[in-house]
Amino acid sequence: MRRRVRRASSRPISVGAPATADIVARGARSRLARCEAGTFDGMEQRVSLITLGVTDVSRSRRFYERLGWRGQETDGTVFFQAGGIAVVLWGRDELAADSGVEDGGGPFGGIALAQNVRSEDDVRRIVADAEAAGATVTRSPAPTFYGGFAACFTDPDGHVWEIAHNPGFTLADDGSLVLPDFGTS
Repeated sequence: MRRRVRRASSRPISVGAPATADIVARGARSRLARCEAGTFDGMEQRVSLITLGVTDVSRSRRFYERLGWRGQETDGTVFFQAGGIAVVLWGRDELAADSGVEDGGGPFGGIALAQNVRSEDDVRRIVADAEAAGATVTRSPAPTFYGGFAACFTDPDGHVWEIAHNPGFTLADDGSLVLPDFGTS
C-alpha cells in the first residue's frame, strides 16, 4: 500500500533554526502516535545480514572456513550464506566509516551471535572445533539457567558466539529457529 507524504512546508529551513527542533519533535510525536495506533508500517521483523567488522578479512575468512563455512569474496568483503541470512566479514574501519560511527577498537562490541543446535554433544563438538580453528573459549560447555546446555567462544576479532542446545526452542530441518509461544505479548 502506497502512502502519500505531505510536506509540511515548501519553505527551506535553515539548519539549527529554532523552528527545526520543533518540527523534528512534532514529526517524532506523530510517528510514535501512528505506531501506537497500529497504523505505522514499521520494519519487517527479520534480519538479512549480520556484518562483522574485522581487523584482517583474510584471517577471519580462514577462521570461518576452518569451522566448515564456505564464503564468497568480492571487493575485500566475504559473504557466507547462513540459512536464510548472510554473515559478512568486512574491514572494521570500513564498516565503522560506512556506518557513520567512531571505532573505539575495544574487543567487545556489545553483540553476541548464537547458533542453536540439536544436542549437548553438538555444543561440545562445535566448541572444540572452534577452539582448534583458533577461537578463544570464553565459557566452557555447561548446563544453563534455562535448562539447556551452552558454551561461548570469540573469533579472532573478539566477536562472541554462543553455541546452545535449548530444548524449549524447536529447530526446523533446515536449521531455522522456531520460537515458542512464551505466553506474553
